[in-house]
Amino acid sequence: MTTMVALAFLIPLGITLAEEHREEAVADAARRSALVTGALAVDTDPAVVARAVEATGGDPATRPVVHGLGTPTTGRATGADLARASTDKRTLVADVPGGVARLEPVVLGDRVAVVEVFIPDAVLTRGNGSTWALLALVALSLVVATVIVVDRLAARAVGSARTLVRAALAVGNGDLGVRIEPTGPRELAEAGYAFNRMADRLATFRTDERELVADLSHRLRTPLTVLRLDAEALESDDTSVGSFSEAELDRRRTIRRIRQAIVTLEGEVDVLIKTARKTVAQETGPSACDASEVVRDRMVFWAALAGDQNRPYQVQGAQLRIPVPVPRAELAAAIDAVLGNVFRYTPQGTAFEVAVSRRDGYVAIRVDDAGPGIPDPDRALRRGASDQGSTGLGLDIARRVALQANGSVSIDRARLGGASVVMLLADPEATPRQVSRFGLVGRMARERDTAARRWSRPRSSDG
Repeated sequence: MTTMVALAFLIPLGITLAEEHREEAVADAARRSALVTGALAVDTDPAVVARAVEATGGDPATRPVVHGLGTPTTGRATGADLARASTDKRTLVADVPGGVARLEPVVLGDRVAVVEVFIPDAVLTRGNGSTWALLALVALSLVVATVIVVDRLAARAVGSARTLVRAALAVGNGDLGVRIEPTGPRELAEAGYAFNRMADRLATFRTDERELVADLSHRLRTPLTVLRLDAEALESDDTSVGSFSEAELDRRRTIRRIRQAIVTLEGEVDVLIKTARKTVAQETGPSACDASEVVRDRMVFWAALAGDQNRPYQVQGAQLRIPVPVPRAELAAAIDAVLGNVFRYTPQGTAFEVAVSRRDGYVAIRVDDAGPGIPDPDRALRRGASDQGSTGLGLDIARRVALQANGSVSIDRARLGGASVVMLLADPEATPRQVSRFGLVGRMARERDTAARRWSRPRSSDG
């Protein structure tokens, strides 16, 4: 394709340059012819005309020749061309063997003289070879450059596609922990992001499924306990001591089978619970995640609910990668807990805002709302304490996640007018601070308090 485009532009350019060079050669011939026609206009003496011809310079074979002065001349133009130029009284360029002849008529009273200037083919085509060679080199350079660029782009796209294929095969083989770095063209990058989201959802679904299995298995323990107690209340199942009738032996053997079946079933349920719990622990994921990605993922759910309740909202700072030392599932649970409080305890139509930022060695996840606020922040952060009739565990979940990441949770008055809940998480990529050996504990405490005050907003009065 590039070759065709290059040829479509360079071939007409080469032809145009050749035509321009031909026109320059004809213009030079016209200049030399003008010297002779000027002399003829003054005097038609053959000696004067001969001197004018010699004054044109150049190769004697290409000097002007004057026809029609009554003196013998040797030119290259045919008689028909000379007659046509003399009759039409206009300049004529005629093809002759070895080149072209420029014929210019000059009216001298009752007769017409014709000045002939021969232009050889070598002069007409001089420089055309180098011009075409240069244009061919330009075309070749364009083709080579295009091939290199297209090859790099294709290699990048093919590499991204192969990475996506390998990741898809790994997921198909049961490895739900594989993730890819989306690269390549926009479409492949979007496919990479979609693949990562799909893998996250699959991992979450499988974890939830195993949790459900563990929960259901745990529920079976209650009826099994009742059955075991009832079985233990039955008579003895010993058949080794004493003599019994066939009916009594069958009854005692039945009691023994029931007790053995209950013990076996309890053991199977215990194994099922332990296996499910162990698998869930292994599939929980890494101990770190991208806070921005978690916020974006959870806002997909909450944004739909906000649209149903006509709640305006904003998400700030969730475009860049911001790692935090918290498992993804736990951070998502903390964010859901805080946002759930906003939707649960503020009227429909109340605006809210979610922001992610990093500074001073901490990552802050802030949730503001325009509701009535929280009158007693300290009580709200205590586990099991609530003024709204709930379990009081929502903010405690956020607090425990923050403490796990060497951070804290603070509640203040938001810029929107309601509550502002800020989760501070230690930034794992922050440069460690150099502290003195003396007063280490006190200094770390002061630095944490300073960071918390720096992130919090000044509390306004409720009036």
